[in-house]
Amino acid sequence: MTDSHRSLEQQRRDKAAHWVAAGHQAFGNDPGALTALASVHGAHHGHDTATLDAQFADTLYRVAGRVIAMRDTGKLCFVKLRDGSAELQLFCSAREMGEGFAMLKELDQGDIVTVEGRPMRTKTGELSIMVKRLRPLSKSFLPLPSEWFGIGDVETRYRQRYVDLIANYPDVRDVFHARSLIVRSLRSYFDARDFIEVETPTLQSVRGGATAKPFTTHHNALDIDLYLRIAPELYLKRLIVGGLDRVYEIGRVWRNEGLSTRHNPEFTLLEFYQAYATYETLMDETEALLAEVDRAVAARFPRFAEGRSFEFTPHFPRVTMVDAVTRALEKRQPDLVGVWAAGRGLGAWQSLRDAVLGVDALTRENKHYLGKCQTPGELMFALYELFAEPHLVDDYRTADGARSVPVFIIDHPYDTSPLARRKDADKQVAQYGADFAVVLTDRFELFVEGRELANAFSELNDPDDQAERFRAQLANRARGDDEAMDFDADYIRALSYGMPPTAGFGLGVDRLVMLLTGQKSIRDVVLFPQLRPEV
Repeated sequence: MTDSHRSLEQQRRDKAAHWVAAGHQAFGNDPGALTALASVHGAHHGHDTATLDAQFADTLYRVAGRVIAMRDTGKLCFVKLRDGSAELQLFCSAREMGEGFAMLKELDQGDIVTVEGRPMRTKTGELSIMVKRLRPLSKSFLPLPSEWFGIGDVETRYRQRYVDLIANYPDVRDVFHARSLIVRSLRSYFDARDFIEVETPTLQSVRGGATAKPFTTHHNALDIDLYLRIAPELYLKRLIVGGLDRVYEIGRVWRNEGLSTRHNPEFTLLEFYQAYATYETLMDETEALLAEVDRAVAARFPRFAEGRSFEFTPHFPRVTMVDAVTRALEKRQPDLVGVWAAGRGLGAWQSLRDAVLGVDALTRENKHYLGKCQTPGELMFALYELFAEPHLVDDYRTADGARSVPVFIIDHPYDTSPLARRKDADKQVAQYGADFAVVLTDRFELFVEGRELANAFSELNDPDDQAERFRAQLANRARGDDEAMDFDADYIRALSYGMPPTAGFGLGVDRLVMLLTGQKSIRDVVLFPQLRPEV
């Protein structure tokens, strides 16, 4: 804190002492019954001065809020007051307030007050409250940033979100009101379709449900190490086994990974599971779900839907991973088209990998990634991540090319989908041929504007197949993969009782909020994002 800030703080503390000397509390707790400022606006937005004077001269409102700005002209003082619903001007005059007018000299921007007065309009026509009485409630010792410039430094904004919400009003507030609306809309969608909302453990003894590095903690009474969950998936599917045919959960999950504009180690995940459904069913439901949530946001916050660079109208293209790689190579790596051969090159996957390693544009990290591939399925996924996924926003667009369109990338390799059901052999042969080298799964990922938004698949319900995949995950960990899952024996036991055909879905709520509110960083939609400790 600078000397000037210390001086300002001391001045404000002195004024708080003056409040106390005048018989008020510096931090009171008796505001009384209040009217929201938005209600005052709603009651009188169509009333002119004559109407207010004739019909509402005896109407007395008691309101409270934070002083955002003050303009003193001597015998008049104009105060902008803000509560959680709106802003409203206070018209303060010595004639109406009498001795209480002197209290305005002891107010600062940021103080919280309660006032009583009647509705009026100023000469400029602005709806205001003509103050009869003003009483301080809470003193602000620290000065707020300039109302007109807000807080520009993003580190300060994220670290001091409480000030950010005040200084960058209403933009920041609207984002988080929209977030709340999005979560309510998600719940409304599932509640209306006979899903039951459940809560599953956040402390787990086995890491599973996704491939990610977990956070570890210790339970003192049990003397065991536990993991903060990386996904609720395996518990939700246990409930399907138990006969809860439609379940969903919206909750926090943790992944011990890096920070970026799209990654926060603690985030909110929606997962739902539906018995007697397939991943194709869920693609239809995904479109309906997102359309309903988008309508709710656009109705309440139309500005968020303006000027979008993407189209959000169903039906979204459904593109196989093989076709996505083929299209990307044709556009950007034509020399690889022949050896890839629309996926047929995976039959000689090591030769294909050698050809790819010869691409000059690959970074050292890219080549290391390719070198770790041990199967044709892993190589197929690597080629998709390197050449197709980064360009989905360019490759799938509206007919006029003006906007990107959401795209379902379907039919992922078995090797990278440890919980997804294998594609039925006859369907894979019919679509890809009998000699296709990769076993595929009934899985999709949804990308919007280049961001992965959702992941879903027809669930694996064969306990022997699932046990084999868990063992493969353990083998991956033995080779150095610290994101591999554990062997969950209890989950295998649950599957052994029989799980009906089921489809499951996961969606990152934070990324959905980013998408629908036009925010570029996940930190802009998380109230208190993870930051390094303040120095």
